[in-house]
Amino acid sequence: MMPGRPESISDVRAWTMLACSLLAAMTTTCATIGVAYVIPELHRSQGMSLSSAATLAAIPTIGLTLTIIVWGAALDRFGERRVLTVSLLITLAGTIGALAAAAAGAGFTALAAALLVGGLGAGAANGASGRIVVGWFPASSRGTAMGIRQMAQPLGIAVCALTMPVLAARAGLTAAFAVPVAVTALGLIAVVFGIIDPPIGRGAGSASSANPYRGATFLQRIHAVSVLLVIPQSMLWTFVPAWLIVGHGWSPLSAGVLVTATQVVGALGRIAAGRISDVWGSRMRPIRVIAVAAGAGTALLALTDWIGSPLAAAVMVVATVSSVADNGLAFTAIAEFAGPSWSGRALGVQNTAQYVTTAASTPVLGALIEAAGYSAAFAVAAIAPVIAIPLVPRDRTPRISETPVR
Repeated sequence: MMPGRPESISDVRAWTMLACSLLAAMTTTCATIGVAYVIPELHRSQGMSLSSAATLAAIPTIGLTLTIIVWGAALDRFGERRVLTVSLLITLAGTIGALAAAAAGAGFTALAAALLVGGLGAGAANGASGRIVVGWFPASSRGTAMGIRQMAQPLGIAVCALTMPVLAARAGLTAAFAVPVAVTALGLIAVVFGIIDPPIGRGAGSASSANPYRGATFLQRIHAVSVLLVIPQSMLWTFVPAWLIVGHGWSPLSAGVLVTATQVVGALGRIAAGRISDVWGSRMRPIRVIAVAAGAGTALLALTDWIGSPLAAAVMVVATVSSVADNGLAFTAIAEFAGPSWSGRALGVQNTAQYVTTAASTPVLGALIEAAGYSAAFAVAAIAPVIAIPLVPRDRTPRISETPVR
């Protein structure tokens, strides 16, 4: 046993660790998505086109994509606490670099370089916190616990949406880029003082463990479904602030409040989806329901925006909430099925696939918005969940133990 890692922990300690892992995972969201919330200010103060600003917003995701599987392999081999600490130190350096570039009035290249560094370091938090959930919680409550952990993404988006557009408009880009720095610093502190490597970390990565990708298509199908479902999700979190502020004349504050409220509801939706999966004893059945809701909601958003309906903003809330509800279910199923020796890498593949899709689709959707408007982009994004519905696999038996030692 590694020094400082107990054979068992109390329920209170497990839930405290879950809170620390949530905060650590929020750093990934803020470091990779935060720049999307200053797109209007980049357009106004630096004269960037929407497609150029969208490309800048995609750069942290590119950095994340390049290293996320490597981080997963490191987690399988070295454990969560050490790898997360190194990862967050690199992320902190990148976010500080972006702040310094903004303060110096640097242009696209300097900002892009700093954002890339932040993205390179941000890849460990999602996989590590996922392993912590499946390692310290029994199967009967993992869906709920993972739903809470998956609040990191909508809560991170909410923090950025509520603060960064307002700070950018009132105090400039420097003040806005201070937000990811602060969140990353808090995440690093939480990891150092709050995380204990779970029992599944022992012996992980051994050559004797069977490759879960061989002999079954369960993981491959989950990855494919998640890739399709992330398209409307990433499109909404990236372009809704500009849709409200530039397209509909909302103030940065009012737009930030609506996006924040939407993300909070989305976070609660992830918990509800996780709890439903625990009650149903299934991770996949709720995902099918979510795919139907995401497709219908995004298509309705396209329609209401096209006809200029005053209900479009309310429909956006519904579409956003439905589009983010599946993440925790997919993460739980992947970590359970992959087993202790492969969960880090499998979650890395999952995140890589989603972030590659986000990085590739964001500039394309930005160009589509410039050419044909927001309603066209919403309509295109609505097609992806429809394709995902028949690809959702049946539930399979987990390879991670049902009940961890407490």
